[in-house]
Amino acid sequence: MRPLDGIIILDLTRLLPGAVATMMLGDFGADVIKIEEPGRGDPARTAPHRSKRESPYFLATNRNKRSVVIDLKRPAGRDLFLRLAERADVVVEGFRPGVMDRLGIGYESLRRINPRLVYCAISGYGQDGPYRLRAGHDINYIGIAGVLGLNGEKDGSPVVPGVQVADLAGGSMQSVIGILLALAARERTGEGQMVDISMMDGALAMMFVPLANYLIGGVEPQRGTETLSGRYACYHVYQTQDGRHLSLGALEPKFWANACQVIGREDLIAVQFADGAKQAECIATLTAIFRTQTAAEWLAAFQDADACLMLVNTVAEAVDDHQVRHRGLIGEVRHPTEGTVKQLGPTVRLIATPGEIRLPPPRLGEHTRRVLEEIGYADEVIDQLARDGVIGLQQ
Repeated sequence: MRPLDGIIILDLTRLLPGAVATMMLGDFGADVIKIEEPGRGDPARTAPHRSKRESPYFLATNRNKRSVVIDLKRPAGRDLFLRLAERADVVVEGFRPGVMDRLGIGYESLRRINPRLVYCAISGYGQDGPYRLRAGHDINYIGIAGVLGLNGEKDGSPVVPGVQVADLAGGSMQSVIGILLALAARERTGEGQMVDISMMDGALAMMFVPLANYLIGGVEPQRGTETLSGRYACYHVYQTQDGRHLSLGALEPKFWANACQVIGREDLIAVQFADGAKQAECIATLTAIFRTQTAAEWLAAFQDADACLMLVNTVAEAVDDHQVRHRGLIGEVRHPTEGTVKQLGPTVRLIATPGEIRLPPPRLGEHTRRVLEEIGYADEVIDQLARDGVIGLQQ
């Protein structure tokens, strides 16, 4: 028995934030029905860097889902979706505010036919406010939220993170949390509700420490000058003789003392949190010291030091890292056209009811017929809807 067995999710999202959210729910048993437009389907299918037929981007974010192709702009397509929504538990969409209403399948319309429905809307800036209709991407959301402004060196320009903070932490993760909370509330009240997810809001939620320093401490954080962003030598990144980088996280005094002992500079223990010239000198000293040996040599020296020093992995090294391999984080799925596809598996670990990869990413329209049969459509009706262009069947 999986935690979300029996939960039916209609997924109208495209690209990254919604796809990852519904995939996470599908990993734990939810029946995720991916609603795609006729023709190309989810644009992620044809994103850059395609492998054989499907994009790696799509393959990595759409396992444990069934694909149904419906033209929601046609009245018959809208009526078909409404029939699906009558028995669904969750609808997830990622359009700009107002789009679903114009299609006749917005929250108020769906709530009238299914009061128990949990409706999750993922957008850049939320369902209200002066930015609600603005287009945007991750870089814009983290820019407004202040995240981008804190990334980078003290005297340099902001640096764009290598991962999508707002899309994933602000969109995907917040959506999963919101949907699960709404489902839990439904168990008590018997009624569903709308979950309004703003990726900008979610990016701001990553700012707990900087906001605490500003709102409570009264000091506005500055790029490259905070305790956890380059201010101190004890929490820093250092280059080694062979051009690799090491992350030192010796924040607690005991870890810092251990690190200083390994490098033979016990005199630096007392200046861990010194400011000004003394801290600049400390950073410069460690920078010079770490450049005297290779990354492998330093890792060996710190092996038993208990000082929070680790290698800065490349992506390939992260996938092959001993801890990642031990935890079984990279899984495999067998796809009918792509063969064996490796991908990041479930990262939320439930000991008794773990997540699992049950279904490969679906081919476009692969499950249209089966899903319509489940809600009572006869084969001849399905065939006629396909001839009329209302639905799409797998070719």
